[in-house]
Amino acid sequence: MKLPAHLHLDKLNIPYEARSFSADTEKGAANVAKVLGFAERQAVKTLIFQTDKGERVLVMLGADQNAVSANLKKAIGSRNIQMATPESVKETTGYIIGSIPAFGWQPIGFRSFLEASLLNEPILGTGAGQWGEEIMITPENLIQASGALVVNLTDREQLVNFKT
Repeated sequence: MKLPAHLHLDKLNIPYEARSFSADTEKGAANVAKVLGFAERQAVKTLIFQTDKGERVLVMLGADQNAVSANLKKAIGSRNIQMATPESVKETTGYIIGSIPAFGWQPIGFRSFLEASLLNEPILGTGAGQWGEEIMITPENLIQASGALVVNLTDREQLVNFKT
C-alpha cells in the first residue's frame, strides 16, 4: 500500500523501507520500536508545537527523548510555545496525532526541526501517516525529505546549533 508519505519519497527518489505492524499495537513511537525490533532512540516522535504568533512547527525527537524547553524556544525563536491541540495538529498536517509522517504535507516555508543526536543512528523509523505503517529511513534522507533543520534540542550543556 502506497501512502502519500511513500509517494513523496518516491517522487524525490529517496530510498526507504516500508514496514508494517499490527494496528492493535498500543500508540506511541516507543511501542512501534519494540514491535518492529529497533531501539527507542531510532523511533522518531513527530510533534507539532505552536508559538504565540500562531506559527506551527514540526519537532522530531527519538521516542526516548524530551526537548529541553530553553533549547526548543531558542531554536523556534519564541519564548511562548506550547504543544498544538489535536484539532490544530489535524488542521495543520492533515493527520491525527499518532500517525503524523515527518514529510510530504508541509507547505513551503513550514519549519521542521530534527534533534541533532539522531544523526548518530544508522536508521530511523517514522510514521507513514497511517497507524500500522512505518517508514525506515537514514537520518540524511529524513533531512532531505522533510527539509528539517538539525538542532540540539535535548542537551542542556550545549548551545543550540543549526546544521543544514
